[in-house]
Amino acid sequence: MRTPLARARGLGSAQTGAGHWWQQRLTALALLLLGIWFVALTLGLLHAGYASAHAMLAQPLNALLMIAFTAVAFWHAQLGLQVVIEDYVHTRWLALTLQIGIKFIAALGALACALAVLRIALGS
Repeated sequence: MRTPLARARGLGSAQTGAGHWWQQRLTALALLLLGIWFVALTLGLLHAGYASAHAMLAQPLNALLMIAFTAVAFWHAQLGLQVVIEDYVHTRWLALTLQIGIKFIAALGALACALAVLRIALGS
C-alpha cells in the first residue's frame, strides 16, 4: 500500500528485500551448523601438533566442510556489509564502489581459503 506522496515521488519497494533477508537467514543457519563442527574440530586439535592438524584437515570430509565454512562465512559477511552500506552510505558512487569492492574482497577471500584447504587436502 503506497501513500499518495510515495506514488508522486515514484518511491516504494524495490521488491528484493525478502530474498536478501532469506539469504542472510540461511547463511546464518549454515554458519551455526558449520560453526559447531569447527569448534568441535578445533577442540579436538587443542593439544595436537602441526602434523596432527594437517592430517585432520587433509581428510576429505573435513576439507569439504572447511571450504563450505569459509565460503559461507564470506558470503554472510558480504550480505551483512551490503546492508550496512545501503543504510549508511548515501553518496551513490561511493556506495556502488564499496559494494563492488566488498563483493570482490569476499570472493577473493573465499577462493584463497579454498585454495589453501585444497593444497592441504591434495598434499601439494
